[in-house]
Amino acid sequence: MPPPADIVKVAIEWPGANAQLIEMDQKRPLSSIIREVCDGWSLSGSEQFALRYADGPQLYITEQTRGEIKNGTILRLAISPGRAARQLLERIQSHGIDARLEALKELAKLSADPTFATEFINMEGIGTLAHFEMLAFTLTAFLELMDHGIVSWDLISLSFIKQIAGYVNQPMVDVSILQRSLAILESMVLNSHSLYHRVAQEITVGQLIGHLQVSNQEIQTYAIALINALFLKAPEDRRQEMASTLAQKHLRSIILNHVIRGNRPIKAEMAHQLYVLQVLTFNLLEERMMTKMDPNDQAQRDIIFELRRIAFDGENDPTGTEKRKAMYTKDYKMLGFTNHVNPAMDFTQTPPGMLALDNMLYLAKVHQDTYIRVSFCKNLLFFAANEGCNDYHPMFFTHDRAWEEFFCVCIQLLNKTWKEMRATAEDFNKVMQVVREQITRALAMKPSSLDQLKNKLRGLNYSEILRLRQSERMSQDDFQSPPIIELRERIQPEILELIKQQRLNRLCEGSCFRKLGNRRRQEKFWFCRLSLNHKVLHYGDLDESPQGEVPFELLSDKIPVSDIKSVVTGKDCPHMKEKSALKQNKEVLELAFSVLYDPDETLNFVAPNKYEYCIWTDGLCALLGREMGSDLTRSDLDTLISMEMKLRLLDLENITIPEAPPPVPKEPSSYNFTYNYS
Repeated sequence: MPPPADIVKVAIEWPGANAQLIEMDQKRPLSSIIREVCDGWSLSGSEQFALRYADGPQLYITEQTRGEIKNGTILRLAISPGRAARQLLERIQSHGIDARLEALKELAKLSADPTFATEFINMEGIGTLAHFEMLAFTLTAFLELMDHGIVSWDLISLSFIKQIAGYVNQPMVDVSILQRSLAILESMVLNSHSLYHRVAQEITVGQLIGHLQVSNQEIQTYAIALINALFLKAPEDRRQEMASTLAQKHLRSIILNHVIRGNRPIKAEMAHQLYVLQVLTFNLLEERMMTKMDPNDQAQRDIIFELRRIAFDGENDPTGTEKRKAMYTKDYKMLGFTNHVNPAMDFTQTPPGMLALDNMLYLAKVHQDTYIRVSFCKNLLFFAANEGCNDYHPMFFTHDRAWEEFFCVCIQLLNKTWKEMRATAEDFNKVMQVVREQITRALAMKPSSLDQLKNKLRGLNYSEILRLRQSERMSQDDFQSPPIIELRERIQPEILELIKQQRLNRLCEGSCFRKLGNRRRQEKFWFCRLSLNHKVLHYGDLDESPQGEVPFELLSDKIPVSDIKSVVTGKDCPHMKEKSALKQNKEVLELAFSVLYDPDETLNFVAPNKYEYCIWTDGLCALLGREMGSDLTRSDLDTLISMEMKLRLLDLENITIPEAPPPVPKEPSSYNFTYNYS
């Protein structure tokens, strides 16, 4: 007969004594259970003790968290968090250097525990830390304590900010101290408006850029993250000034040479920070894009005159106002302006506003031959790429005027495609659709430079776009006759079974996940994989991200598949309903899923990317005999069915379906996350 749902069988350890095996009644007060355990070892003062997990992060157990205890869990009797905090404070303030160092090491570990952190902070522990020499352990503890959100960042003193900024500005400092100092300053800037101004006064951009020229990618990542934070929180009138300073310090070329073209692969966090920097930089164009031209502003009108002069240089202006006016009208018409009499009116539409005029002037001055060659095509003026992207593109770091150069490439492409389509003015929207598709397909190939982009676009001419469209249409939309539909329905179960087996095989290989609530500066991981007989989910904590498969014997926890009740995703996940759960943004919600199992337990996940999310949610659904419904499965299903149907329709004999779907990139660009700046 199974034990009642409120009874949990656990083992409790105490140094130098045999473990106690007890049945913990979850309805009893925790203090009563601790008293009983202390009596078993003849320990007095039970109020000075608490229970902690013996494995993993070894968190304290409270009335709020005791529901997470599972059958078979090993616990440890320990001094209470309040007593531990008091003892550590005393040891930190002791005169012995060795004793103080050991206390700081222990504090760095314990600070991740919210129960301990609350006690330590209530004893003015953070203020005590601020008065000591900043060692790596001290900074780690400070970060962990502040991350709990118990106290406001606004309480941080100016002297402490100066001390932390001093480590960043020093030419030679311990790597661990530098790493944590950069992370602390980033958190200060992001979490407090007043601290932004103080940090901005203490940190020199030149010194931050200097940290990008090291070989340690972690330091580079923290440096770019701090630059992004300062950029993001700067007043609007300061951002353009800051961008100019960064340009003068050659930020772009340093990132290109020391980060993008370095000898190390770009890690996910670095790629994200580069994307943030790219977006923040492009956002500076928004003001020009949303600024209408003033038709009465002579300086702005002179730019249009300059565009005409460059295009028709060498042609003598006729004498007489009327003749000159007629000639100018004809020229503006040839340049593609809608309003031939007063072309300034074309720039009163936002977007693209004045940004279009800026780009055209750049094209005319820097690529004059191209400008003269394309200026006679119809209505090129308002081509301004305004498509959203959700990933960083290395090519935008290869030129100081990367946006303008990108515009010039697009203009040349538009001119070329216009001619290939033999278009007229009425075909402008059709041509633009093709050009947008050409650019989208080329960007998806992640060209590393603008020259590579040009090469990709050369291969995507109008004929190739038509061929690709036809091929994709054949794969997705054709074969609608009843016999073909019947064949498709007959093939589909076979393909679904193959996809199911591939998903389950991936679950058997396992995946690494980041621990909830931990930032990149001190990443903690856990691994989960399905047993080879598909009957048990094994999981456990790891000290670092693994390289390859993790053996089952290293994964201490397990869940019988027979106990799993359901799988939920997104905002239905328990860990997405908690206020403290990471950052409640679209990125995390789209990657979150939870396994609900008996009696009322959950195993919470946040996938590292969309691909892993689809693999795991599909695999778990397949494991439970439910429908696999991710975008990845639908795509694989359509692709494989179309391939098999084409083979069968060609009457090829002895054709077998492949054993697994074709390999899919681990992080396809269509699944990359977006970044929210609000």
